[in-house]
Amino acid sequence: MNLSELNKVALAMVTPGKGILAADESSGTIKKRFDAIKVDSTEETRRDYREMLFRSTEAMSKYISAVILYDETIWQNAKDGTPLIKLIEQAGAVPGIKVDEGTQGLPACPGELVTVGLDKLAERLKKYYERGARFAKWRAVIDIAGRDIPSATAIHVNAHALARYAALCQAAQIVPIVEPEVLMDGDHDINRCYDVTERVLNEVFRELRLQRVELEGMVLKPNMAVSGKKCPKQASVEEVAEKTVRLLKACVPAAVPGIAFLSGGQSDEEATAHLNAMNRLGHLPWPLTFSYGRALQAAPQKAWSGRPENVPAGQRAFTHRAHMNALASKGEWATELEKKAA
Repeated sequence: MNLSELNKVALAMVTPGKGILAADESSGTIKKRFDAIKVDSTEETRRDYREMLFRSTEAMSKYISAVILYDETIWQNAKDGTPLIKLIEQAGAVPGIKVDEGTQGLPACPGELVTVGLDKLAERLKKYYERGARFAKWRAVIDIAGRDIPSATAIHVNAHALARYAALCQAAQIVPIVEPEVLMDGDHDINRCYDVTERVLNEVFRELRLQRVELEGMVLKPNMAVSGKKCPKQASVEEVAEKTVRLLKACVPAAVPGIAFLSGGQSDEEATAHLNAMNRLGHLPWPLTFSYGRALQAAPQKAWSGRPENVPAGQRAFTHRAHMNALASKGEWATELEKKAA
């Protein structure tokens, strides 16, 4: 393992004024999103859509630092035969790959999940590195429900798997994105989210240390401290920013090169506003940026709608959202900027 090279890649992924495009939706997830815009999800339409994003020259070169790919995409070629991964590299962004294999029920813990995919991961990482991937992503899912979920078991098992994955990545000279996601689907308030996320992050970093993961060679992708979607009282932008930054300062070592938030089902503008408010607080030990999927892609998907003649409109919509979040990563976003045409 070359820690200096891992650190160099990690720092490139959190370059100030840029963020990560999460284009790693599973076939099932992208089908749901294509269904919403009345587009058949086929290997060809998925290729065409992602090629549209990767050929958005302004967005990719100015605002996107890295792209997370799905297994299908990393092996695909564009219509002209160019590997899609090469389009990302030519734009100056770092290609990466989602390596977890989804979730399954956690035995003896009804209603809780564990992420799987560690079997033969070392062999898969070697092939992905040869293809050009320089980082990977693994998502752990922690739900909040009542007083008993999440259990200590679910938190520990998922943290252990994240750390095992991270150690295997670094051994393969691949930067791990460590993604422990506390879901926002419930009726819990922001304080409950804060408390659960604190437990999760503390356990994750305990496991990372036990498994000798080099913190300088990773990127953290956490949730923000937010109210559950069903909570009658939604926290303000300012409260989300203040609590999330306080939480991270309490749990995340300064050695971590950077933090790239997931959007976690927030609306486009909410995800941007929260990131912007955090960066305006200043005095942070690490860069705070974005690693958004739906919050970057919902607008371009709708503008594109599967029609070749709509590719320029889809690229404009993608560029606008990437630009807005790039501004937020520097604390320079303002609501009035959203009103400008994409």
